[in-house]
Amino acid sequence: MEAFWSLAGMAGAAFVAATLLPAQSEAVFLGLLAARSVDPLALFLVASLANTAGSVVNWWLGRLIARHGVEKLPRRMRPDPRRLEQAQGWFARFGWPSLLFAWLPIGGDPLTFVAGTLNYPLIRFVGLVLAGKAARYAMIWAGWVFLT
Repeated sequence: MEAFWSLAGMAGAAFVAATLLPAQSEAVFLGLLAARSVDPLALFLVASLANTAGSVVNWWLGRLIARHGVEKLPRRMRPDPRRLEQAQGWFARFGWPSLLFAWLPIGGDPLTFVAGTLNYPLIRFVGLVLAGKAARYAMIWAGWVFLT
């Protein structure tokens, strides 16, 4: 039962960390690796999939804005139109490879939102974002194995 709750906590932390809300999942991932309370492969898979699912929420919110406009959002949730336009220009310039960096702490989450506003195909989006986020957790896991 402890493993279940550990994985559920990891899923929650990874999901929230990938949304536009401020949160970190790396510390939870490392803490659970160190506690050895759960299979590391299961931890890696849960973290990668939940983090990607959080990014899909950002993509979906971007799609909603693209379809219905920013005006439908409450004022405090509306993106700055100038910054949104800049981010869309950046995504248009660098294209799909930029989604491999959706795991970056600064800029990664807004990037997934912008992909939604530009109607980037969901299947491609999920594949690219999952690849980048899984690579990040794999590097953390490898570093932990190396140091312990």
